[in-house]
Amino acid sequence: MWLLDKLLRKLVKKGELTVIDHDGKEYHYGSPDPDHGPLVLRLTDRRVAWDIAKDPRVGAGEAYMDGRLVMEKGEIRDLALLARYNAPFEKGGLKSKSPLRRAVNAAAGRLDQVNWKSRSRRNAEHTYNLTRRLYELFLDEDRQYTCAYYRDTGNTLEQAQLDKKAHIAAKLHVKPGMRVLDIGCGWGGMALYLNRHYGVEVLGVALAPDQIEFCRERAAAAGVSDKVKFELMDYRDVQGPFDRIVNVGLIEHLGTPHYPGFYAKCRELLTPDGIMVSHCCGRMGGPGLTDKWTRKYIFPGGYIPALSELTGEAERHKLITADVEALRYHYAHTLEEWYRRTEANREEIVDLYDERFFRMWQFYLAGAEAAFRYGGLVNWQVQYLKRRDAVPMTRDYMYEEEARLRAADGEYREEYAPGVQLAAE
Repeated sequence: MWLLDKLLRKLVKKGELTVIDHDGKEYHYGSPDPDHGPLVLRLTDRRVAWDIAKDPRVGAGEAYMDGRLVMEKGEIRDLALLARYNAPFEKGGLKSKSPLRRAVNAAAGRLDQVNWKSRSRRNAEHTYNLTRRLYELFLDEDRQYTCAYYRDTGNTLEQAQLDKKAHIAAKLHVKPGMRVLDIGCGWGGMALYLNRHYGVEVLGVALAPDQIEFCRERAAAAGVSDKVKFELMDYRDVQGPFDRIVNVGLIEHLGTPHYPGFYAKCRELLTPDGIMVSHCCGRMGGPGLTDKWTRKYIFPGGYIPALSELTGEAERHKLITADVEALRYHYAHTLEEWYRRTEANREEIVDLYDERFFRMWQFYLAGAEAAFRYGGLVNWQVQYLKRRDAVPMTRDYMYEEEARLRAADGEYREEYAPGVQLAAE
């Protein structure tokens, strides 16, 4: 316990934390803080403290999953937020002090990002081929498993996800008659949204079989299977051309060794006046690493890029970076709501899987929220052009189109989904 005690005394200055060791001894850290109330956690055996001290995120995550770290007062979300609150990005963040550990993690992280086609499919299935019911329990009704766009933090998740689609669509500058490619199409929400508003043909591709099956079911139910098609396909096998390419939450799954091929392929697929918009998680600082716990349990092969890693590769492939937006707090609010909905459906999720899975999902959402609220993560929205005159000179067209889409969305919901709550109570 002496090593963990040393680490916590250095870390926790704001907010009160009490740790009860396996033998009942109490250790107190920090000071009262209005934003982070007193927390109490208990360690159930003599090895837990060492497991956490030698590798804090993996040790704490697995100890919580296994019931060896128990929250006596407060939730695991509170603990994750407290840790990041005391070590925000602006003050250097949470960093390993061991050069050896950093080197080992860096090597393992780079190796994990080598996503050849068969491995990409396995990784996608690991992440997305969980039961459909799980995602229904914590996502919005359109199953948007990416950062929402909170024009007002009082808005519901449903409203924020609808506004996200309008925000991205406006940047795509879509016109009727165009052909659009959605790489990493998820459960089909963006593809169906673009077709509904513009009547365009859309091809959505992804690597998780259940996602594609669900997308096809949605297209058939909407009567647009002839215009909105979904294929279980690696983007590297897609044949163009396309007037527009959109990818939402896709780049995080590529791995940096595959960025050159991705940008080269997208440039090849775009028409001469084509536009691509990418929405992805990102780092505010320079290039970094995906932590071991996340690679192991949630996103194998995943990596969150720095902006320089994206725009630098775009430059090398003669794609013009025409617009960049950093969404700073939006994902924190999204993850907070996902965590709340997960908590509200605890019993059903445990029945679907087990208690260990539920605690894993809690830890994942809590840690992610803390990283986006206090750590070095944001969301990037980047617009790329093949030709500089593909969009108007000013951004006014984005604002005007987004406003038009939001108004149309409101009318659509009134006609086809009356009574569905979008705004805050």
